[in-house]
Amino acid sequence: MAFRGTFDHSLDAKNRLTVPSKFRAALSGGIVVAAGIEPCVAIWPAADYDAYVERSVAQFPELSPQRRQMTRFFSANAFDAELDSAGRVMVPPKLLTHAGLTKEAVVVGAESCLELWDRTAWADYDADLSPEQITQSLGHAAS
Repeated sequence: MAFRGTFDHSLDAKNRLTVPSKFRAALSGGIVVAAGIEPCVAIWPAADYDAYVERSVAQFPELSPQRRQMTRFFSANAFDAELDSAGRVMVPPKLLTHAGLTKEAVVVGAESCLELWDRTAWADYDADLSPEQITQSLGHAAS
């Protein structure tokens, strides 16, 4: 399933996120809640997270310090979880700090995972997104 869309949400008093209902079935087999590369929390189907990590570290030689660092980042900042009966997942304190999350949050579809952002941080990040600049930097002309 592709995760798409932007949804305003709030974390409850126990730092739980209610996952948008349209995504719950795709996450019913277990999830990984992980630090994103940007200041956000990524919510992955467990098998997809494992594949993402493998692809991400495969580009480095097996014994390189960079591969070890990336492997540590992915492993130390990821937590296995499940949705509860109300479709909620608890966000660990370490990840709340990483993403600067308080109560007001935004759930963002990021194709292969969901991302949880602080609402203000997402608004700033989204305002600066420039697909045109990215494609031009890759040598593609704007149309």
